[in-house]
Amino acid sequence: MDTSSTQDGDLTEPILIVPPPEGEETSPELEETLSDTSLTTFQRYKKATSLELYSLTKLAAPAIIMYLLNNVTSMSTQIFCGHLGNLQLAAASLGNNGVQLFVFGVMLGMGSAVETLCGQAFGAGEYPMLGIYLQRSTILLVLTGIPLTFIYIFSKPLLILIGQSKQIAGAASIFIMGLIPQIFAYACNFPIQKFLQAQSIVNPSAYIAAVMLVVHVLFTYVALYIWGWGLLGASLILSFTWWVIVVAQFVYIVTSQRTKETWTGFSAQAFSGLWPFFKLSAASAVMLCLEAWYYQILVLIAGLLPNPEIALDSLAVCQTILSWVLMISIGFNAAASVRVSNELGGGHPKSAKFSVMVVTLVSFIIAVIFAIIVLALRDVISYAFTDGETVANAVSDLTPLLALSILLNGIQPVLSGVAVGCGWQAFVAYVNVGCYYVVGVPFGCLLAFYFELGAKGIWSGMIAGMTMQTLILLWVTFRTDWNKEVEQSRNRLNKCQHKKKEDLLSN
Repeated sequence: MDTSSTQDGDLTEPILIVPPPEGEETSPELEETLSDTSLTTFQRYKKATSLELYSLTKLAAPAIIMYLLNNVTSMSTQIFCGHLGNLQLAAASLGNNGVQLFVFGVMLGMGSAVETLCGQAFGAGEYPMLGIYLQRSTILLVLTGIPLTFIYIFSKPLLILIGQSKQIAGAASIFIMGLIPQIFAYACNFPIQKFLQAQSIVNPSAYIAAVMLVVHVLFTYVALYIWGWGLLGASLILSFTWWVIVVAQFVYIVTSQRTKETWTGFSAQAFSGLWPFFKLSAASAVMLCLEAWYYQILVLIAGLLPNPEIALDSLAVCQTILSWVLMISIGFNAAASVRVSNELGGGHPKSAKFSVMVVTLVSFIIAVIFAIIVLALRDVISYAFTDGETVANAVSDLTPLLALSILLNGIQPVLSGVAVGCGWQAFVAYVNVGCYYVVGVPFGCLLAFYFELGAKGIWSGMIAGMTMQTLILLWVTFRTDWNKEVEQSRNRLNKCQHKKKEDLLSN
């Protein structure tokens, strides 16, 4: 058994040195390249950029594909229900984009704690801790899913309370009841996904998502049009699909050689240290949900405008386009989180800083390309969703603001990923409250109603909030002391190691 003990901010307690998982070791090559004074500045950054782009592409590309496929899976259920009738479409849309999206945000946000801790533990070579974090997160998310279940059970009176008709609320509640198993699939899925992503293992999840999309479409067609199961059948098939995804990913973890050092079986240690883990998980959930709810609140505000139908339709078209482009940024968000947490855990401050620069620049360049495309198609882009000329004109009028939102979304989600990688979730949650709810929503209402700018006013308020948030995150990231972040990462892991030793001694 090898041990190490260093001073000056490094690890101060002996630790067990575990062999790195096959093919997944965090390499110091990027840090060495950035520190190599024998090369010119241009040569250093040229070589470092090549190394970082390779790592980034391996992470971001399959992550983007995975998120897109998961999004299409839920959307396909909505499309199938739409062919049953307008009421069924409204019910499925309300269930998917309302109640289900709320729970999705909570679970995905809480799962981000795994991204922080697993990423830093993997970078530091504390491989067995990844399996502990996975189990600990799953326990917390399953417990969180229990009170969330009551939202589903009482969805009908809740929907009526917020102004939905009894007919739509009744139909939606049937659809939502079939999504109850999906809550606990989410509780298992997101920790598993983050556990794998922390080790730069993303392709298996993308492959599973691709296969299950095909299976899901086939099963949904049979359930709705051959067996006649209706709305409840559609949502049960969606829940079933998510559970198969969970089981398939877990089977991969248990059987793969790439995870044999990070998954060492179930452990009672997962039940210890739940409170600190919960605090980080809760901060992660608040951080993400505050953003998701922001968009939903804007839609509700649009329904109060003098001509709500046109406003809602134009906003719906623009937000759908924005959500699809956002899938790319979310892929970069995951990549940024993994790269930063791995490099911090590995004690590579220069690499962490350089990773932030590269992933932000790449994401922004792609956002610029999409913004230009949207502007070029501003007069016809709405016809992919509706044939109405009035809506087309309204969308065309909103397109410059949509393009600006795309540009901001090329930066903001990536910086949020950096925040997750560093463990800044609580800070970002406070930033989101101030930028979105103190600035964005009131400013949007002022422009929409007092200055009578309608949907443009609402969207302008959203952009104001996003701009403020992006500038704050840019400022904080720019001023970050990456050596200090490395030290904090090590302190966090040291606490976990100390707790592990206490548990072993007590047994």
